[in-house]
Amino acid sequence: MTFQFDVYKPLTEESAISLLKKLHFFAEDEHVTCREIGDGNLNLVFQMSTQGSTKKWIVKQALPYAKVVGESWPLTLKRAKIESEALLQFAKFTPHLVPEVLYSNETLALTIMEDLSHLSIARTGLIKGDSYPNLGKDIGTFLAHILFKTSDLGLSPTEKKEKAQQFSNPELCKITEDLVFTDPFFDHDTNDFEPELSEKVEQLWKEDELKLEVAKLKRLFLTNGDALIHGDLHTGSIFASEHETKIIDPEFAFYGPFGFDLGHFIANLLFNALRRPPAQTELFGFIHDTWETFSSVFTSLWKEDKNNPFLQVNGYLDYTLRTVWQDALGFAGCEMIRRTIGLAHVADLDTIEESELRIRTKEIALDIGRSLILNRVEIKNVQDLHEFYIENNEFLGNNARTV
Repeated sequence: MTFQFDVYKPLTEESAISLLKKLHFFAEDEHVTCREIGDGNLNLVFQMSTQGSTKKWIVKQALPYAKVVGESWPLTLKRAKIESEALLQFAKFTPHLVPEVLYSNETLALTIMEDLSHLSIARTGLIKGDSYPNLGKDIGTFLAHILFKTSDLGLSPTEKKEKAQQFSNPELCKITEDLVFTDPFFDHDTNDFEPELSEKVEQLWKEDELKLEVAKLKRLFLTNGDALIHGDLHTGSIFASEHETKIIDPEFAFYGPFGFDLGHFIANLLFNALRRPPAQTELFGFIHDTWETFSSVFTSLWKEDKNNPFLQVNGYLDYTLRTVWQDALGFAGCEMIRRTIGLAHVADLDTIEESELRIRTKEIALDIGRSLILNRVEIKNVQDLHEFYIENNEFLGNNARTV
């Protein structure tokens, strides 16, 4: 078939094969296996390979609408360009932690990248109880390098402003603004939760103190363009094994607050801890590794910089790290609430088979999310967070231990 590079059209398995042959990823006479493997809400994802060959590629194409809703929810195709450019930017600083981008096409809204099928989605593996000993350290390393080196701390003011313009992503930011920071805290038709949660949710909607703190966090998201952030860094956006970690899907990337990605990652580890109480010490170990690695690497980068005289001012580094931690906890709280009663849920909770246990676990997730938002200043470190978690979760019993 003839492939058109100048007209957008959603790919099929057949046209994806044609595309990669035209681009010489495969020879014309090669027998190519292609299957659509996407399970997200916004994209088509094809896995391509030849039998007995090491040639394996992933083709990801943005759809002009959200699959979870349908064509009634249109979306910009520009997000595919944002994603490929974000991956290339991340690769400048942490190439071992992101997939290699081999080709991108803005008109077709697609990216061709290395196949990571030898790894597992971290969320799926964690639910099964798989071990990822490097996960926390790798995410901490990624966040430290990306946040420092794409911010005013690592760039000149002109370079930073040019990067912020390059990664302007208003349509996908609007999704976050609505689905994370607004809709779950009001009686909105995008919300989705079991009837058994109605009383607790309605109480949450009436709590003005909580909504005031969420308004402050939303304002941070809207106005703090600290650095290039992934924008959707949860355990479903990470491939992992015992030895490797790869961060994927940065189509929500833009210039946002330092603590946003960290908060989302923490929240999704807390979801897994709620699902698997016996593993909560290991999961808090991941949070500990993430924060300790982040703060250590970020501090090293800070102290190495000789261009910004303010970086030598006593107290500025401590203030920055303290603010990142506090904001991350608040963002984690919003993520826990929205993933429990908002439009998009997490398998950690939704696949708990026993109904009563699932509802009780979701109630605790809401309690923890609410308390993280309200108490983010009082929780000074990971040990405080662990103790706070135990106090808010009666399922842990007397055997829970702090990090």
